[in-house]
Amino acid sequence: MNLWQTIGVAWEGIAINKVRSFLTMLGIIIGVAAVIIMMGVSAGTEATIADQIAGLGSNLIMVSRSRGGGGLGSQEGTMGLNYEDALAMGEQVSGINGVVAEQIATSQTIRAGSTTIETDVIGAMPGFPGVRGVPVADGRFFTQEDLDRKAKVAVLGYTTAQDLFGDADPIGQSITAGSVRLTVVGVMDEKGLVGQTDYDQRVYVPLTVAFQRFSFSRRFGERVMTIYVQAESPETIENAITQIDALLRRRHDLTAMDGADFTIYTQEDIIETQEATTEAFRSLLAWVAGVSLLVGGIGIMNIMLVSVTERTREIGIRQAVGAAPSDIRLQFLIEALVLSLVGGLIGVAVGVGGSWLFGQTSEMRTVVVLPSILLAFGSAAVVGVFFGFFPANRASQLDPIEALRHE
Repeated sequence: MNLWQTIGVAWEGIAINKVRSFLTMLGIIIGVAAVIIMMGVSAGTEATIADQIAGLGSNLIMVSRSRGGGGLGSQEGTMGLNYEDALAMGEQVSGINGVVAEQIATSQTIRAGSTTIETDVIGAMPGFPGVRGVPVADGRFFTQEDLDRKAKVAVLGYTTAQDLFGDADPIGQSITAGSVRLTVVGVMDEKGLVGQTDYDQRVYVPLTVAFQRFSFSRRFGERVMTIYVQAESPETIENAITQIDALLRRRHDLTAMDGADFTIYTQEDIIETQEATTEAFRSLLAWVAGVSLLVGGIGIMNIMLVSVTERTREIGIRQAVGAAPSDIRLQFLIEALVLSLVGGLIGVAVGVGGSWLFGQTSEMRTVVVLPSILLAFGSAAVVGVFFGFFPANRASQLDPIEALRHE
């Protein structure tokens, strides 16, 4: 009997008991679908994080104060980052398009007429929209002149403008942030959430106004939490980082042996950190899904053992007419493999469809990746061969005479 005839006989054996065959495949179907869906959720999470980090701005270098020293409130030692550092970077670092310092002044009660909301007031510099990738939708952002003369002007985040003024034009209107009266000169375009930060629920003021008029900044002077530097291109990022490090060490009187009171990192650094976290999560999900495939394999083995017992007389007849033990073994092994492969194909369809449905009906993004499909389907085939071998080998070792006597 050639291979195709053996496959045909195996398929007939499966088709005779359709319901039992389907139930046997169910474990494989669930396992394969679980692998694809879980890895799709993991890949979707990674893609979402990458998109959010890219939303911080393009070719961005971030310089923040180190947690160990030079922070806000330090009385001695290194001084951390300040407004003058940002100005020096803009003047002395080459290969960059812009530098902005950003400071969350404090959460304030914002009033416009009879409407009151609570939101963050952010001190920023004129280049903020370009460097941070948050364009102005209406009006303007504040200028260097506004910064120099400490003009009491404000630019509202998209949602903040809606909350305070609804459909009315906010440009030229007055708001009060805490006890400071500000004139609205612009509204930012809708940005949404980037990480845990809602860029639409903010009020921007000139950095010098934040230093002078809001309590958090008044207490700590012209210190800033973060300075953002936009490189001209990805190729100039490393050179810019080298220049920034050397500049800040000179300004802060730090030698090469001193620990820096600042940290420099890029979007790629953040993405790599997030990927390391999600990699462990994805591995855990894969192992959990793999257990489902293992259970499916055990189900195949049990059903195949039952099938061998039920078809003992058939096996004896085949042996009597000349079938070799290898033919019997191959027949039952192919049956187990076909069950796994058909279950794997159905599982792939369920997994892809389930991933799409999950992404449509939940807030989590799913991304089906080809490696997850190949891994799941390949695992199903391996499971079929591994767990099908014992029943197939047992069938091939039956004594022909005892098999023919079996009722």
